[in-house]
Amino acid sequence: MGYRVVVAGATGNVGREMLNILAERQFPVDEIAALASRRSLGTEVSFGDKTLKTQDIEQFDFIGWDIALFAIGSEATKTYAPRAAKAGCVVIDNSSLYRYDPDVPLIVPEVNADAIEGYAKKNIIANPNCSTAQMVVALKPLHDRARIRRVVVSTYQSVSGAGKEAMDELWEQTKAIYNPTASVPPKVFPKQIAFNVIPHIDVFLDSGETKEEWKMVAETKKILDPAIKVTATCVRVPVFVGHSEAINIEFEENLDEDEARDILREAPGIMVVDKREPGGYITPVECVGDFATYISRIRQDPTIDNGLNLWCVSDNLRKGAALNAVQIAELLGNRVLKKG
Repeated sequence: MGYRVVVAGATGNVGREMLNILAERQFPVDEIAALASRRSLGTEVSFGDKTLKTQDIEQFDFIGWDIALFAIGSEATKTYAPRAAKAGCVVIDNSSLYRYDPDVPLIVPEVNADAIEGYAKKNIIANPNCSTAQMVVALKPLHDRARIRRVVVSTYQSVSGAGKEAMDELWEQTKAIYNPTASVPPKVFPKQIAFNVIPHIDVFLDSGETKEEWKMVAETKKILDPAIKVTATCVRVPVFVGHSEAINIEFEENLDEDEARDILREAPGIMVVDKREPGGYITPVECVGDFATYISRIRQDPTIDNGLNLWCVSDNLRKGAALNAVQIAELLGNRVLKKG
């Protein structure tokens, strides 16, 4: 006996990945519904070897459905998530709407699986920000061994994190570089993204940090440990898919690079590729379509006591969004609902 599953936002980048991953991982589905806004009504999407026609989320009745994976943004989620939750359907939400709600668990299954028990307060579970998800997967096993005091992270985030229109903008601007008669002014991004980097993701806050940077701080504390100090600089780069992060970690105890490498090799969800030679590391192009969070460039930081540096790469549409949501659904099924 399987589950009746809803994917809301099924025509977007993340929604399509959710459908792909549900099929790839053979999630026990008895029935599946693909929802979208009215303007996308009837659009066809793939689920394994099946083709689904999207239904209108506004008219959809969630009664009798078990799990809903939401990838529709905060404003729409504000309307439809409570409706689904009230109908008895557990919502796994990819937006930022519920991440900081103390009554909603924020889950990365490799890091804080036990927090799943708190879902029943609102029948909603939050999926973290894409840049946070891959970082805490890397930090968790090291924190368990030597207790992390402080993290300094710089991100190199792909345009797919801003949606399909952002990917189109990069593509069109890149083509225009080679066509002197063409001009593609920025619309999605504040400046040209092709052949450029932009140190600005989401809105600026009064503190001077962007909201994306604030999210990494707040979410790491909620998921992993409120005592960890985090400072982030988040940068958009001209890469279609795959987020990269340069992470500097200060521990309370000594942890040498060889032990850290061994710990990470044994940790769930992580692949270590760390050879000190040209090409002996992973780049975003190589991680696309993969489930793993890749770790490379593990080395001591000699400028501080108990310091390490590492390079972390992951497919942001997968571990940063769709895969993590499906893993939460798997965790929910195995620990709580227990149908499959």
